[in-house]
Amino acid sequence: MKTLRLLPVIFVMALAAAVFPARAQESAGTGVIAVKAGRLLDVRSGNYLSDQLILIEAGKVHEVGNTHDVQPHVPAGAKVIDLSRYTVLPGLIDAHTHLTFDPGSLSYRGLGISIPREALIGARNARLTLQAGFTSVRNVGADGYTDIALRDAINAGDVPGPRMVASGPALGITGGHCDNNLLGPQYHVFALGVADGVPAVMAKVRENIKYGSDVIKICATGGVLSQGDNPELEQYSPEEMRAIIQEAHRLGRKTAAHAHGAQGIRDAVLAGIDSIEHGSFINEEDIQLMKERGTYLVPTLYLGDWFLENYQKLGLTDNMVSKAKYVMPEARQHVARAFQEGVKVAFGTDAAVYPHGLNAHEFAVMVKLGMTPLAAIQAATLNAADLLGWADRVGSLEPGHFADLIAVEGDPLQDVTVLQNVKVVMKGGEMVKEAPSAR
Repeated sequence: MKTLRLLPVIFVMALAAAVFPARAQESAGTGVIAVKAGRLLDVRSGNYLSDQLILIEAGKVHEVGNTHDVQPHVPAGAKVIDLSRYTVLPGLIDAHTHLTFDPGSLSYRGLGISIPREALIGARNARLTLQAGFTSVRNVGADGYTDIALRDAINAGDVPGPRMVASGPALGITGGHCDNNLLGPQYHVFALGVADGVPAVMAKVRENIKYGSDVIKICATGGVLSQGDNPELEQYSPEEMRAIIQEAHRLGRKTAAHAHGAQGIRDAVLAGIDSIEHGSFINEEDIQLMKERGTYLVPTLYLGDWFLENYQKLGLTDNMVSKAKYVMPEARQHVARAFQEGVKVAFGTDAAVYPHGLNAHEFAVMVKLGMTPLAAIQAATLNAADLLGWADRVGSLEPGHFADLIAVEGDPLQDVTVLQNVKVVMKGGEMVKEAPSAR
């Protein structure tokens, strides 16, 4: 339906620069910045380090250590940012977002949203996500390559937003979760990522990469907020999944599988998928396979709380609502078991099912289901950085990494909900959210 409407995106992203004031995304000029951290969380050890000084040059961490040791290396005239009264952490990472969508996109109302409008929605949501403390995201599904355009606009400094790994259109079968099933046959509408059969899915992987995709997203099973399909049933065949994953890996891209049902999870893992998204009906066999192969689980849990309280406002079909009422509570039981068994977990939210900017509410649900606060924070820093393929640049405050950090009041290892109220956000050495005392 939207395939032929890609050209307006270029104009729209240029327009967004006027709507959302541009901010330099890489560093605060060429000057040196010294950040005083009253308490710094070392996400690797789980220990707090007191009286720390973070020395930043050209948007990257140059040195971190005790103030007494680092202070002699601070040049005269360096900008000093005082976060002595805060707890400082690395910038957070959300490995499952849909920045160009909103809750209103899920129903028939979404059919009236144009590709240019989705691009502008994405610019707004990128800003909200960054302000919430998420300095990097993996966007796994967007119409018309709007997330690719958004990524490029952020990188160019045209709009504020997190660093993005972007997928473009998700690959799915005809009539599946990643197709458009809301219109009658007379419209002959298919989503841009639809491809059936091994040759077609290989061609679709290549097409997505041609237009800028960093990661390939597939729909291995049916979904919840889609019309008429069954989330417990496998959609792509094992042969199709192997073809997609092998082609993506051959071309240097990681892969992510939307997968609720146990059989779809199993076959995606056996085919070599890098991450399972949602994992609602993950079973013991899936868990053991994922542990053996090092496959990440990206659970998306808080959406159940928000959705079940607000779905009546969204104009969804009865089929979508009935699936949600069944799947969302079931997912928590199965995902809690995966946590208990030690599956590798990367933080993800599916933001768009609920409003962007509430991403950090996910932490409390992870802890409620058995994770320690530190493990949940590590899922949104070290683990998510590894999944994105960015472990050498984000996820921890270490020399050579981007100077992406947040500051909160309180102790997130005792009360993880303090991450819902981030006071300070820095991305690449630039203060993008600044508390009055952090000047």
